Amino acid sequence: MQAAKKALIVGALVMCPLFVWADDTTHEERAHEDVRKAPQEEPDKFTITGYVDASYNYLSRSNQFTNDTFSRVFDRARNGGRLNNIDLTAAFLPKQGFGGMLNVNFGDDANVFGAADTDLTDRYDVQAAHVYFADGALTTVAGKYVTLAGAEVIKSPNNVNFSRSILFGYAIPFTHTGIRFGYALNDQVTLYGGINNGWDVVDDNNSEKTLEFAASFVPSGAWALSAVVYSGKELGSTGVNGTRNLLDIVATFHASPQLDVVLNVDFANQKDAIALGQDADWSGVAGYLNYKVNDQWRLSLRGEYFDDEDGYRTGIVQKWKEATLTLAYMPSEAVELRGEVRRDWSNVNAFRDDDGSAGDSQYSIGLEAIYKFSLF
Repeated sequence: MQAAKKALIVGALVMCPLFVWADDTTHEERAHEDVRKAPQEEPDKFTITGYVDASYNYLSRSNQFTNDTFSRVFDRARNGGRLNNIDLTAAFLPKQGFGGMLNVNFGDDANVFGAADTDLTDRYDVQAAHVYFADGALTTVAGKYVTLAGAEVIKSPNNVNFSRSILFGYAIPFTHTGIRFGYALNDQVTLYGGINNGWDVVDDNNSEKTLEFAASFVPSGAWALSAVVYSGKELGSTGVNGTRNLLDIVATFHASPQLDVVLNVDFANQKDAIALGQDADWSGVAGYLNYKVNDQWRLSLRGEYFDDEDGYRTGIVQKWKEATLTLAYMPSEAVELRGEVRRDWSNVNAFRDDDGSAGDSQYSIGLEAIYKFSLF
């Protein structure tokens, strides 16, 4: 099984141009967040936008594994409210010429997705800061930017669930610092390539760089398929630099104007991650059913399976599953209210309770309120 995963990832490095990347409906709406696409509306306008995200969360256990690693990504409150994020984005991303983006965040979430070599206790982070240049079919960005991997994103309004997926928190990176190129072959296919300092760091922690490759293909309004590959040296748990490879695939099917089906698959490994000569492998799959009842109400169902077969990403050798149901209500374009129930399972007693005992599952109830605004 491990050999098959490694063969698949190595094959992706060679055959990456044959893979295809495509943005689903959520990705289309998040053009201001990353630079895979220029803004779909008023691309030559300077904008200042943002949102405020607050929540209340209840978990049946301590929200930590038995090794003290958090068992959730952002929604870490055991029983209480949190100011998750105050997001401000200033952007000028024209169809032609120079531009740039600055995205800053204040709140509890900033301590989670902040780069590892920055202060992760001050509830502040520069999520993205880069210069941008577009010339015909070619776009270039240089600086700090969000990852190309994953079906979910850092910006909560652009996700369909309140809580983040296991894959978002434990299988893929959040951000990179480097240079990224995009080239649109035609209206259906776009290729991407980049050179980064690594995963979730501003300054590289070794002399090697991490390469990124991606491609996108949108054959029709009904289908979208994506693939991204990252490969480069990363520090293992013992301080040894080993090559880390990630293959991330997202497929989207717009079954109807109301229903979207999304599948996200990840395969990854890192050489010498646990000890010299001891590699680590992790993989997972997440599926989404997103149903739009009407312009104000929608339902989203997510199910996942994550295999941390060497315990490198969570600190515990386990097979972790979760199921989440989210009901969202938008009384206006600026306000979204979400209610959510979620249950997590592991094949071992990984979830720690407040009294120090442990069990193989936990459940949670979450409420979230998001207010979006535009200053320019």
